[in-house]
Amino acid sequence: MTQMAAISQQIWDMKYRLKSQDGSPVDKTVEDSWRRVAKALAAPEKNPADWERRFFEILQDFRFLPAGRILSGSGTERRVTLFNCFVMGDIADDMAGIFESLKEAALTMQQGGGIGYDFSSLRPKGSPVKGVGADASGPLSFMDVWDAMCRTIMSAGSRRGAMMATMRCDHPDIEAFIEAKQEAGRLRMFNLSVLVTDAFMEAVRTDQTWELTFKGTFYRSLPARALWDKIMRATYAFAEPGVIFIDRINRRNNLWYAETIHATNPCGEQPLPPYGVCLLGSVNLARLVQHPFEKSAHLDLDALKDIVRVAIRMMDNVIDISRYPLSAHEHEAKTKRRIGLGVTGLADALVQCRARYGSKDSIKLVEHWMATIRDEAYLASTELAQEKGAFPLYEADKYLDGESIKELPDTVRKAIAKSGIRNALLTSIAPTGTISLFADNVSSGLEPVFSFQYTRTVLQPDGSRREEEVSDYAYRLFRRLKGEDVALPDYFVDAQGLSPADHLVMQSTVQKFIDSSISKTINLPESIPFDAFKDIYTQAYDLGCKGCTTYRPNDVTGSVLSVKKAEDDQGADTNPEDHLEAGAIIHLTRPLDRPEALPGATYKVRWPDSDHAMYITLNDIIQDGRRRPFEVFINSKNMEHYAWTVALTRMISAVFRRGGDVSFVVEELKAVFDPRGGQWVSGRYVPSLLAAIGDVIERHMIDIGFMADPKAEREPADANDRRQVVNMGNTALRFCPKCNQPALLRSEGCDTCTSCGYSKCG
Repeated sequence: MTQMAAISQQIWDMKYRLKSQDGSPVDKTVEDSWRRVAKALAAPEKNPADWERRFFEILQDFRFLPAGRILSGSGTERRVTLFNCFVMGDIADDMAGIFESLKEAALTMQQGGGIGYDFSSLRPKGSPVKGVGADASGPLSFMDVWDAMCRTIMSAGSRRGAMMATMRCDHPDIEAFIEAKQEAGRLRMFNLSVLVTDAFMEAVRTDQTWELTFKGTFYRSLPARALWDKIMRATYAFAEPGVIFIDRINRRNNLWYAETIHATNPCGEQPLPPYGVCLLGSVNLARLVQHPFEKSAHLDLDALKDIVRVAIRMMDNVIDISRYPLSAHEHEAKTKRRIGLGVTGLADALVQCRARYGSKDSIKLVEHWMATIRDEAYLASTELAQEKGAFPLYEADKYLDGESIKELPDTVRKAIAKSGIRNALLTSIAPTGTISLFADNVSSGLEPVFSFQYTRTVLQPDGSRREEEVSDYAYRLFRRLKGEDVALPDYFVDAQGLSPADHLVMQSTVQKFIDSSISKTINLPESIPFDAFKDIYTQAYDLGCKGCTTYRPNDVTGSVLSVKKAEDDQGADTNPEDHLEAGAIIHLTRPLDRPEALPGATYKVRWPDSDHAMYITLNDIIQDGRRRPFEVFINSKNMEHYAWTVALTRMISAVFRRGGDVSFVVEELKAVFDPRGGQWVSGRYVPSLLAAIGDVIERHMIDIGFMADPKAEREPADANDRRQVVNMGNTALRFCPKCNQPALLRSEGCDTCTSCGYSKCG
């Protein structure tokens, strides 16, 4: 039986182990899971039993790791897709087209897929809308709608929603796009990336003026360096947006003759055309090192070649057995048969080979390893083409004329010319955080090891907490082979010990051998000065990368993962603000269990339209040492509201019991406006009865310490001075309590809204 660390066992049990509807395990061991996957993926073969054995062999010992949806969904007979993410269709610039795209996004996310969208096709804010005598609200307003949809879909299950939004660098609303996530709580379901063209990079380099246009109409211009600086400063302060070098992606695309790309999947490793699908798998290099930590340490290249060839066939079969959210996804997948074979455990493999991440020795090793993977993948696909046929859109002359194909070795190009090729694109480096944990905690993708040891807190079924040490695979192997007291050599370097140059040289080296792209984050310390940061993206462009993403801890997004400092042991074991952090989801497969008795509170709400008061009861649970909302009940003698209040409380309670950050429920309820008009309650305008319920839930969450008081965070002494926005010259405007627009003007001692006409003075 395979030995796994405790965290790996838990990941398998929660995410990849097949269980019956009553929760009893069908897969008794992890080998059972591998056999289930191998059998399902071998089904399209002429000799399924032979290939089932070969597939099982490369899965065994975590040597090959299909993406999570393949591991969890294959062979289950469930109506699920085996693809992790998608790029959706182009958004039409009209209301019907926009909401048709929203519907497609919701249907896709309902199956668990992350999605990517390019919002450049929507006309800029303020543009005239012909036929209705109105001005366009702009792409950002519709991104807010997508964001709300994603939060709603996420609340129905345990998987966090994921979306990528892109916008061209010459779109008139690009500056608003760059600044969008600087507003706390906005567009939290999105990753944002700017589509940067070669022309723009040249304009930055030569200090030219840059024009912002939409469908041939000029809107305005600004210095290219000013726009680039805005991107850099936003990324430095808020970790977004990233950049995608879109011209390079299209120029080097094997399918340059058949598609145009202007979006990626949520993590950026798969630039895809409209309705493109993301099929991923990773060779675990950490498991292939012979004689680890010795001078003779090396990667077993024969084993690597065998795994790659079998993995290509295995992934190609996924295309045929998977279900698809939309028929357009299926058509796209089967006409191009795009796959993304990559690696994980690269940093651990380098450590075992005594090479420091980012060093010259590490670069030589990685070039050799990645060239082997690339060449074997293409050769395996040509052999599949001989047996099963080339992908339907294959055109030999055009395909072989591709910029990336011309760089392949002659032996590979000759094989393609002779037999065609089964898969249009073959390689990609995906983020492998969860499957790397599952695989006995090897390093993720091509990322460096973040920390060789850390402590995590595990919630027990009885509500108690247990701390356990988590250590990296290479670290544990070193300790087992060399002893607990031996000092770690200098090639044991983690993310905190690397410079931006170390990250960039590794990304650019690997990109040379990858026909799609790479998911890579350059993690930086909060203390890095802007002058040392600002040139990272330019260097990435000059080095041949297809995109770049950095992460520096900040007040909006916080830090991704924290390493415990030595001095922490001497003081309090929690941050004084930890009780307001609501993001962790502990229960991934089932809601929180309900104890016999719960603390709570009941609130009375009077709505002017109703003859009877409404009583709202909120009960709480203590989870992981903090109090959080668990369920809600609404009672009233007014039977007019009975059906929808019962439905509402059941839905909200279901969301609460899933765990994680449920404060978005407040945002959604408070955003509901009654078309008949709201009411004045306790001297304040409330736009709907649902918004009044949202106010009660918000008050309760604040009282129990689950969420921070937004008034305390953003209000000056005068409660009406919240969220000041400076425009209209030097006049400070604030958000109107009725229409929520930044149009509240203090004049002659009274607040008046220049948008909807609301006046505090009557």
